[in-house]
Amino acid sequence: MNEQNLLAEQFEAHRTHLAGVAYRMLGSPTEADDAVQEAWLRLSRSGTGGVENLGGWLTTVVARVCLDMLRSRKSRREESLETQASKAAAIHQTRSDPANEALLADSVGLAMLVVLETLAPAERVAFVLHDMFEIPFDEVASIVGRSPAAARQLASRARRRVRGRTQVQKSELVHQREIVDAFLDASREGDFEALLAVLDPDVVVHADSVAVRRGAQAGVHGSMAVARAVQGRAVAARPALINGSVGIVVAPRGKLLFVICLKFKEGKIAEFDVTAEPERLRQLDLAVLGE
Repeated sequence: MNEQNLLAEQFEAHRTHLAGVAYRMLGSPTEADDAVQEAWLRLSRSGTGGVENLGGWLTTVVARVCLDMLRSRKSRREESLETQASKAAAIHQTRSDPANEALLADSVGLAMLVVLETLAPAERVAFVLHDMFEIPFDEVASIVGRSPAAARQLASRARRRVRGRTQVQKSELVHQREIVDAFLDASREGDFEALLAVLDPDVVVHADSVAVRRGAQAGVHGSMAVARAVQGRAVAARPALINGSVGIVVAPRGKLLFVICLKFKEGKIAEFDVTAEPERLRQLDLAVLGE
């Protein structure tokens, strides 16, 4: 076996781990593949000379590549939403495997992916490396370019976002979760009567302009009209904690489309506020809601 083949064999032994790290940082299988491929290119150019821990070295390389990609995303935010959406659709059609994306999203949790998207690049990298992969803060610090204490603070801030700042009593959250689960089940199954049972008679749906462009309905009023509008449409919807209350995120294969804040009245859903506008999303306190 020649040296290049041996190097490739050593790299393949770490590929699954590297893909997991990259996916949790980037939330995109195609971008994660790009990050892992970049790690292989760097390894193939430099070899393993002087590398005592190949797995650790590769993880560091992937983490730095992902951090650069996250920062590049942030710098491109001035690009129009429509342009970003069309590019994403083109990439998705030519490169993605829906079954693989669904498997990856399920392995992390859709709600977790949505929350990770709200973190600053360095916060996301620090949280993923330390809290998900148990990498010491000394190593995290060298990757994000901060001191170990600063890296610890980044992860701590991210952890608070992931856990949320719940302002509602646990018993109330449990009750809200039961209502939301019943609504989502009824919507997925197309059960009109079950939908009516969880909707307030005067329920109303609001949506911002970006959400409407993405397919959300706005200005729908009354339980009959809302039930017809949502019947069979909750396939990609999942419960999440939003501003301390149970709401809904719609994220097919981990790609966030909408966040839906809910208001409850006498054990039923009285209002849907559908949000997709980036600035509004950044102002929301999103957190993971356990199964």
